[in-house]
Amino acid sequence: MSKWGERLKKVEQLAQSFQHKPLSAPYKPRLWPCQPSSVWRLFPRQSLAIGFAQSCKEAVHVFALEKEKSSQGQRIYLVTSYTELWHYYRTYPQSLMHCYEVIPEGAVCKLYFDLEFHKPSNRGADGKTMVSSLIQFVCNKLMEVYGLECSVKNVLTLESSTEEKFSQHLIFNLPNAVFKDNIHVGRFIHAALQPVLIKTRNGGCLDGGIHPEAENGETRTRVVAEGKAEEMDDVAESPQTKRRKQEETDLSFLKVKSKDGQDCLFVDLGVYTKNRNFRLYKSSKLGKNAAFSVADNNQFTAQQKKGISSEESVFLASLVCNVSFTGQRILSWDVPETKTSTTQRPEQGTATNPESLSGSLTSPHQEVDNFVSTLVRKDGIQGSIRRWNYFVAEQLLVYDIVKYRWCENVGTFHKSNNIMIVVDLKEEAWYQKCHDPDCRNFRSSSYPLPQEICVSYIMTLDDEDQAYLMDDAGNIEPSQPPNQTQQRTACPQEEPADLWGDGQDEQDYLKSLDDFEQTSTEISDQLLLSCMGEFDSQ
Repeated sequence: MSKWGERLKKVEQLAQSFQHKPLSAPYKPRLWPCQPSSVWRLFPRQSLAIGFAQSCKEAVHVFALEKEKSSQGQRIYLVTSYTELWHYYRTYPQSLMHCYEVIPEGAVCKLYFDLEFHKPSNRGADGKTMVSSLIQFVCNKLMEVYGLECSVKNVLTLESSTEEKFSQHLIFNLPNAVFKDNIHVGRFIHAALQPVLIKTRNGGCLDGGIHPEAENGETRTRVVAEGKAEEMDDVAESPQTKRRKQEETDLSFLKVKSKDGQDCLFVDLGVYTKNRNFRLYKSSKLGKNAAFSVADNNQFTAQQKKGISSEESVFLASLVCNVSFTGQRILSWDVPETKTSTTQRPEQGTATNPESLSGSLTSPHQEVDNFVSTLVRKDGIQGSIRRWNYFVAEQLLVYDIVKYRWCENVGTFHKSNNIMIVVDLKEEAWYQKCHDPDCRNFRSSSYPLPQEICVSYIMTLDDEDQAYLMDDAGNIEPSQPPNQTQQRTACPQEEPADLWGDGQDEQDYLKSLDDFEQTSTEISDQLLLSCMGEFDSQ
């Protein structure tokens, strides 16, 4: 066979190889023209998925999937949009039937509860009555602490109960109010349930096996609870003592028995941790056949937008992190450092110890925090970040600034009202907004973030990033067959040195170039110009 025939054969072989293993993912059309480009990425590790979602230009989120016929506890992490997930959720119920929302660290979120108890060990318990009492108690607490009015009509109730276990999720869709993150949600719930926690502390398990004071290093919750208990016990039959005893009685319905007969709480206090996976509406646990559906005792009605079905509206309302930046009041519960600081309003509380704030002083993007600090420390003014809030649904970091009040709208410093710096992580830009009533609807021009702090996604994914793919039938499989993957990693096949030409030609060329560089003298500009003129005239 001639040399040209050999080269042609190699080209054909390469073409077949690229058809079998495309260099890029196959094109996916938009769900409809108004939708952004399709994003559907599967990752073997949660950290990879979160990193990709934060740097992706589209409005995407992270979900965890439990895959059938896989080892117990193994999860795959999916990055896609809410709309696209819902579309394929209905199309491929078998592949996506064990799906969880990942609640990212530091993300603004809704108030939520995971409620369960073992039915055979609690034969006299009426789960739905207990849920109703808990909702009423929490609504009263929200009014008492934050001045928020809410009722059972603001609470989406989902159920996946079986003959053996009562199981419900509560998602509070409060009017224009959300919590700073799920760590603050957990602190609020610990504080609200303090009387029953103190009463049952020595009785064994508090929350189905996970002690709140040990979960995720939140040791201060127990200290504060005990400190308050001691404080109230010091005053015999004071109004505070009487109230505590009354709340203790009122919350006694939350005490249940585990399978082992230990005292437990109806409320699972172990679901308020960083990057928590929270099971989705219409999903079941791996190996189980009890998916979450709207409970019979639900009184919440999801707001239905144009072009969205009622069922999809429920799905969107059930997502803990589906929160918009606009018009939201951010609720927080900071852990006081000392006994004297326990009288602070939870929403206004501050502390000097960064660990006690669980990230309140530093966001998940510390390099962005440092950049914002430089924006408000200039011209002799030492501004600082009072607090930050992370809206993961829109990938916005919103910084409340103190001691620096320069406003682009008025071209000078406000006398009393502070400003905000909003960083759009997707657009890699920042802009200024105001707390001043006259500038409430003002937004400054956008300015680019420094390139060195942008989290732009590196387009070349490694093999590990593409460990799983989903085909058109909804099957999720490894991107490479197991035997082929092992062969590639253990003993990769040696490729020929040159697929396109003779290896000897390349060696001769390199030798000639080396000889030229060693023996040649400097070539004048005039000679170079003359050679270029002769070349152009040919």
